[in-house]
Amino acid sequence: MAYLVMYSVLIAALLAIVFLGSRILPKNLLRWDKWIRSGCLFIAVLVIASTSFIYIEDDETGHLVKIYGAKGLHSGRIIAFEGEKGPQARILPPGFNFEFLLNIINDISKKPIIEIPEGEYGFLMALDGKPLRPDQTYADAVSPSTFIEQVNDAERFLNEGGQKGPQTSILTPGKYRLNHFLWSVQTGKVTDIPAGFVGVVKSNVYSRVEFGNLKVDKPKECKATHSKSAEAEELAVPLVPVGCIGIWETALRPGKYYINKKGYHVTLVDTRVQTWEYKGGYSLRSIDLTVEQQGEIRQNELTREVPIPETAVGPAVMVTVEGWNVPQELRVLVQVTPKNAPFVVASVGGLEKVESRILTPAIRSIVRNVGGGTIIVPVPILKSDGQPQLNANGEVMIKKVIRPTQVLDLIENRELIQTNVKDIIYSEGLKAGVEIKEIRLGYPSVPPELLVARRREQLAQQLMKAFLQEKKAQAERIKTEQARATAEKQPQLVEAEIEVRRSQEFAKARKNEGQGEKDKLELIARGQEKQVSVLGREKVVELRKYEITLKTVMDFFDAHPDVLTAALSNAHKFVPERVFTLGEGGANNLAGAAGILGDFLDSSKQSGSEQGNSANGQP
Repeated sequence: MAYLVMYSVLIAALLAIVFLGSRILPKNLLRWDKWIRSGCLFIAVLVIASTSFIYIEDDETGHLVKIYGAKGLHSGRIIAFEGEKGPQARILPPGFNFEFLLNIINDISKKPIIEIPEGEYGFLMALDGKPLRPDQTYADAVSPSTFIEQVNDAERFLNEGGQKGPQTSILTPGKYRLNHFLWSVQTGKVTDIPAGFVGVVKSNVYSRVEFGNLKVDKPKECKATHSKSAEAEELAVPLVPVGCIGIWETALRPGKYYINKKGYHVTLVDTRVQTWEYKGGYSLRSIDLTVEQQGEIRQNELTREVPIPETAVGPAVMVTVEGWNVPQELRVLVQVTPKNAPFVVASVGGLEKVESRILTPAIRSIVRNVGGGTIIVPVPILKSDGQPQLNANGEVMIKKVIRPTQVLDLIENRELIQTNVKDIIYSEGLKAGVEIKEIRLGYPSVPPELLVARRREQLAQQLMKAFLQEKKAQAERIKTEQARATAEKQPQLVEAEIEVRRSQEFAKARKNEGQGEKDKLELIARGQEKQVSVLGREKVVELRKYEITLKTVMDFFDAHPDVLTAALSNAHKFVPERVFTLGEGGANNLAGAAGILGDFLDSSKQSGSEQGNSANGQP
């Protein structure tokens, strides 16, 4: 007000001098009248101009608060857009702005432009406009293009029925020249739904929706579309169409969305296959069997604590079978499909709560009931003689028998128990919108007392087999050593074998010689018997003596051929000086031969003595 009065008085004084200079100026200044009036006019123009323009920088906006020359705002209004006094809806753009007495009539302030960085959004609060309806928490959403035009033009926003309060529509990354009198801006992070997840939306706004590919107009009705899961009847929750207040029946797919987090709450649901493990948390007892050198089997009991892994959902399930407490480990594969994700969030609140509140208690209870209850076991149908009965195809006919579960069934019939558990848990999971993909039972911690007898029997059988194999190996080793020794003594063996064969052949030759001698003697004997029958026994004896004598002489000549040579060279000396008559005469038959032999021997002696005398020099 003081500035306006001061500027008004100054301008009025200057204009008075310009138009009434000769009348109001002192006489001593009249000669300068023309110059004074021109100067005052120039100063008045400068003063008026200085109050009628303003320069706005590129990153600023000019905000006006009208002070003079208008009526006041209506009750409840904050922004003036019909020339009223107070904060104005219009703003001054960048550059040079000129209006007559602009700075006098208005209080002008420069405000920075609004910039929304990448990866964030702008949440808007309108300080003026139509009030929200009783059923509203946030203002109605409008199309993005229309909303941006209204945001940049406060007068249009107010004229077109813009609502006061928190806005559903948001500002995406970029720069905006907003009227700070109308808008209050807060920034928030973009909603990022990673791969393998979906976003379940809980809406606080009843309006049209444009979230990426999810675009729908404002629904006409908001009745619950799904009150129960698609597969189960136990859990009932309300799901509403997209755009209504409540949990939407359609989840957001992976991607980035600029969503007003004050109006919409997005819950991420993992749709990948999850692995839940129940293991550890018990004492593992075992009996260790060792074999002494003498073959005696000794057993030693060992006990160790099995901890619960950090990745496990909980400890192993304790199953009571036949009075024995057996810790049973298991692994469960579960998945929430995108279709069931809204139901899971609405019914329980998320997969973690489904696991802790619904499925884990159900899994433990079912495993205990199945493991400690009955089991359906396939057994062959037997005939009266105890042999399996065959069908037309030659296959063994099977029947199913229900009997109480035994401890060893946890090992021997694990697949059957596993299947029974899965069938029951599968339906329990569907009640909460979760699909059970697989259940795998781990190796149970069966009391070692039940297994030690079987293990000792198996070990004894293996030891027997090992003994037989060792015995066979020892025999083979002996054969190998014999073969090696035989190879080393091969020359001696060949020589010995040749000697054996030679002796065998020599024995055969001697046997043949003996046989020939035998045959010869037999023939001689038969011949002699005939001679005896003809000549008589004495004649035959004498003849045999002669033959022996003659053979002796011939053998001598064979051994000493030089004697025969000497005898032939001195044949003249063998002319008999006496005559012997040979013929039949009984005992004198050999007298002639004996005489010839006697003379021959005598001549030999004489010849020898003569040779000796010659050697001694005697005539």
